[in-house]
Parts: sequence; C-alpha cells; structure tokens
Amino acid sequence: MLNAKRTDCHHPFFYTVFSTAWGFVGAVAGEGGICRVLLPGYEENELVELIEGQYAHAQRDETFFETFTADCRAYFQGRPVDFSAVDCQLPRADSFDGKVHRACRSIPPGQTRSYGELARQIGCPSASRALAGALGRNRVPLLVPCHRVICSTGKPGGFSASGGQARKIQLLKLEKTF
Repeated sequence: MLNAKRTDCHHPFFYTVFSTAWGFVGAVAGEGGICRVLLPGYEENELVELIEGQYAHAQRDETFFETFTADCRAYFQGRPVDFSAVDCQLPRADSFDGKVHRACRSIPPGQTRSYGELARQIGCPSASRALAGALGRNRVPLLVPCHRVICSTGKPGGFSASGGQARKIQLLKLEKTF
C-alpha cells in the first residue's frame, strides 16, 4: 500500500529507485497507484535514466513509496510479503489482459499455476499462448506476480523482466522459503 494518494500535485507521476539485497528496484506511480516496477538488474543511475526517459515529467519522491520500499526490501531478504493490497494500475477489468493480470494477482506467494490453469480460471481454456503474451505485457511484476505462472511441464516458461528466465527461477526459489 502506498503511503498516501497524491492529489495535491502538479506532476502526474512519482518515482523511486532504492536498493535491496538483490540490487536496485525502481517504481513509478500515478493517480491510480503503481504503474511500473523494475526489478533488480540495473544500476541505480540506469534505472533513473530509464524511468525519466519513459516518464519525462516524473518527480522523484522517496517518501511516497516508503511502505512499498520497505516491503520490497523485506521480500528480497527472504521474508514473506503479500503485495496484493498495493494499489496498482491494471488493464481494464473487462479486457483480456485485465482478466489475466487480476487472476495472476490472486496466486499466493510460494504457489504456482500453469498457463493452462490460469487460462481456464479466466474462462478461456484454449488461450494459454495469448495469456503468456498478456503476462509479457505486465508492467508491475511482484504486484502482478507473473513469475508464479509456469509451463504445465514444470518448466519456468518466459519472463520479460530484467534477468529473464533465470530471474523467474530465483524468485520462485525465494518464495519457496516463505
């Protein structure tokens, strides 16, 4: 959960970059909550440049993200954290991507679902590939824990965040310790 809703501002986006046990994490938030999470895999200055390049008028604001920062630091230290209450911007609820992201968000830490299981959960049993594409468009990993969606064979499948499939495996191993 974010510390406060910023409605008194002139900047549409706020961001933070902070260190964790795994490296630097970046986050951007707008009026509807966090809209971008960048997982470890970048240096601090690279994250700042990336965020400011994509969100030209974003203002850095560490206090806005205090709770999220603390939760991420705890998570990457191997302590259980439930990110499901964090306000974040998701695709429209009635869109395919919105259904996928909301279903994915309901997967508890330490558990996984196959692409097929998630497709059946949203009522589209033959849409596993399209579902994988929707997860590839996820802009808020950890908040929409797409790393918890794997192949029916038990293989990890793809992961579009920094570090790719190796990072997905690391996240799954971390959550098994919770």
